[in-house]
Amino acid sequence: MNTSSLGDNIQIHIETAYLNEQSDPEAHRYVFSYHITITNHNSFPVQLISRRWVITDGNEQIQEVMGEGVVGEQPVIQPGESYSYTSGTVLPTEVGSMQGHYAMVSEALGEFIAPIPPFTLALPNALH
Repeated sequence: MNTSSLGDNIQIHIETAYLNEQSDPEAHRYVFSYHITITNHNSFPVQLISRRWVITDGNEQIQEVMGEGVVGEQPVIQPGESYSYTSGTVLPTEVGSMQGHYAMVSEALGEFIAPIPPFTLALPNALH
């Protein structure tokens, strides 16, 4: 798999939210959503074929999640266009983080990795 600068031309923007109505702090269940926008700055279309997440909770417990596509799709993103989706995760702590990568493919250049930068999941006011 090619990890060259192709992945650098994929911009990944992340917004997170704590889902109070789905969480149960007494049961150590903290639910977070994340909304991701993937923008293709390459001059050719790319397809997202799989994902790998490394999720770390506040106790430094690590969970790895891998799978095809995102939210049941393997979107093709045209040059200069974006694809957005929302998903979520459940943590046993009020703070955690996620990072990982998308495996992408282009007809011209084959498979490459687009890194997903680390981002924080936290209860409002949990981090000072």
